Amino acid sequence: MAGVGSLMLLDTASLYFRAFFGVPETVRAPDGTPVNAVRGLLDMITRLVRTQPPAGLVACWDADWRPAFRVAAIPSYKAHRLSADGTEETPPALAAQVPVIEEVLRAAGLAIAGAPGFEADDVMATLAARSAGPVDVVTGDRDLFQLVDDARGVRVLYTLRGLMNLDVIDEAAVTAKYDIPGRAYADFAALRGDPSDGLPGVPGVGEKTAAALIRTFGSIDGIAAALDAGHGGFPRGSRDKLEKARDYLEVALSVVKVVDDAPLPEVDGSLPVTLADAGRLTELGERWGLGSSLTRFVTAVSQA
Repeated sequence: MAGVGSLMLLDTASLYFRAFFGVPETVRAPDGTPVNAVRGLLDMITRLVRTQPPAGLVACWDADWRPAFRVAAIPSYKAHRLSADGTEETPPALAAQVPVIEEVLRAAGLAIAGAPGFEADDVMATLAARSAGPVDVVTGDRDLFQLVDDARGVRVLYTLRGLMNLDVIDEAAVTAKYDIPGRAYADFAALRGDPSDGLPGVPGVGEKTAAALIRTFGSIDGIAAALDAGHGGFPRGSRDKLEKARDYLEVALSVVKVVDDAPLPEVDGSLPVTLADAGRLTELGERWGLGSSLTRFVTAVSQA
């Protein structure tokens, strides 16, 4: 679970997607509108705050889910998720709940952070880089494993199974899962690719070969230097594949690596929160039938 006294950063979209698919759509407002993602997310935050109270809590937001700088480098980046109007393809029943989630969090006084032109991943990386204390990143996205840093106390709480079954990912966990150094995840992921993000990887280089390359050469820069120098040590057949993928390797890390200096204003995520608009929060609770989920959430964040 989260570390006591940590700055807890929520990958909000990852969590409300998981809540939407983890809580039945039969959870509805009085008018019949599904509110399963809203209530599921509130319950998740409540549980996180109560089990190991963090010192701070920030809901990180995708101000741009498909930033132009990443698309310019690799046009296929998240292209398969594009809807006809250019927005991210989202189930209609979930899309209708996202504005409700944001309004509830703001009325409760919870810190929300986003930066125009950047993803929530970049916001979390930036806040983690700024933090003087330990950080727990709560996400279902393994791309954020690249943030783990034992020396700085940065961990990922990975929502692998269900809404509240969290795997604690530190450098040792990355090594155990992928047989690579704990801080090498971004280079490894760029080599392997990730179909869920439209990231092609090096054709013919799978997870085991990517791990072997990282163990041998340390990074993509190390691989490129070895190719240029004509060094040996490459797994069988991989040298030719890497040579053919040089153009991809030159831009891959600019897409995979999170930006840790996004232009983000100072964010006060300290707990407990002071309700920003108690009256509006009551209205939202009644309008959307949020019931005990909202009550527990408000109690948790205002008494943390």
